[in-house]
Amino acid sequence: MDRAARTGYILDRLAAEGEVSVAALAADLGVSPVTVRTTLRALEVEGYLVRTHGGARPTAFRNIHLRQLDRVEQKERIARAAADMIRDDDRIMIEAGTSCALIVKFLTRKRGVQILTNSVLVFANARSNPNLNITLTGGQFRAESESLVGPVAERSINDFNARIAFLGTDGFSVDRGLTTQLIEGGQVGAVMRTRAEETWLLADSSKYGCAGFVSFMGIDEVTGIITDDEIPAQSTKELSERTKLRIV
Repeated sequence: MDRAARTGYILDRLAAEGEVSVAALAADLGVSPVTVRTTLRALEVEGYLVRTHGGARPTAFRNIHLRQLDRVEQKERIARAAADMIRDDDRIMIEAGTSCALIVKFLTRKRGVQILTNSVLVFANARSNPNLNITLTGGQFRAESESLVGPVAERSINDFNARIAFLGTDGFSVDRGLTTQLIEGGQVGAVMRTRAEETWLLADSSKYGCAGFVSFMGIDEVTGIITDDEIPAQSTKELSERTKLRIV
């Protein structure tokens, strides 16, 4: 197994189990513990994990490539519901996030859609569809979210207008609103809201009640939320009193 395959296997194990041991990885991969430690050291430098005594665990703010493997079925249902809201020749903005990044995969039958995004993942998913017109904001690249952020990104967004902005979040609740670990990411979402007629949050139910470092928007400031059917009934009631709620 080459280094790329070894790296992919280790990241998959981290996403599924939360922690891995050098001994177990060496046995599963058929390589020496020294080879495993070398691979873990490289992944630590890249920000994917933190090495522990005898193994490794994900970084506190898990890399987006690991988060993409979480709750895939729910995220795809959410993204498909968002895609169903988009019309031919529409103008939309898509902010960085694992659920948001999937929207463009469900736009194969749409024509002439203009998309502004700060998400490198959105671009990667959309680039093979000739019927989509993609504009990437400039800005500082943040590997942990695969996004472009900062003053350049914000100025770029302010040059455009959209019918719908789709936002992601690291956590949301009635009390704290939409939250994120990255201040710059929250600022991008806030600017998108001012340039769109509607703003929809895409977030799976595991995000409800969680709080990132920064609160950047109130629940009542978004047009609506698309989430999955595992959200508790009481939470559904609280959210529905403050915004539109679509459960898929």
